Amino acid sequence: MKTIDLAKEGPVIPVIVINNVEDAVPIAEALLEGGIRVLEVTLRSSCALQAMEQIAKHVPDAILGSGTVRNLKDAQASLDVGCKFAVSPGYTTELGQFARKIGLSLLPGVSTGSEIMTANADDYYFLKLFPAVAVGGINLLKGFAGPFGDVKFCPTGGVTVESAPQFLALPNVVVCGGTWLTPADAVARRDWAHITKLAKEASAIKAA
Repeated sequence: MKTIDLAKEGPVIPVIVINNVEDAVPIAEALLEGGIRVLEVTLRSSCALQAMEQIAKHVPDAILGSGTVRNLKDAQASLDVGCKFAVSPGYTTELGQFARKIGLSLLPGVSTGSEIMTANADDYYFLKLFPAVAVGGINLLKGFAGPFGDVKFCPTGGVTVESAPQFLALPNVVVCGGTWLTPADAVARRDWAHITKLAKEASAIKAA
């Protein structure tokens, strides 16, 4: 699959941290019920790979990806548990070429012109701007539009349900990454209905 095709599934890709394996399937099912199929589960917990494996096995309609992929080991492990794509917080040629070699679609993270050029040199033109708001957000993306007119972005980091429409209105933004869809307090309460509600709101976002 091409990572750019993820944007066809909806305006937001949830960025998910799972701290308990038993929560993995209910979270995924709640998001799907709300119209969100693309799920990025981050490698930020000790049980992340187990959680991804459970989702891949029990929620086949989900398009599962791993986040916070920083090295070749992370990429290989993500593929092994059933991920269709991977998202990295930064970019190295080693990671980009390895992901392509093993057949794992990669959405590389960038925050500077030099990083964009490095990714472009390896034929990556759909990139994650991270951490989007902290590095300049909408104004930075407007600035990138001139010299990098052939590059599309998924801004992630600090994007909210309120600001997502403004990001999506930019011609070089095709989808946003969002951490707000699976709030820790809702997961702790096992309030899956609330997560479904947030997913429905996110899937209905339109460009401003």
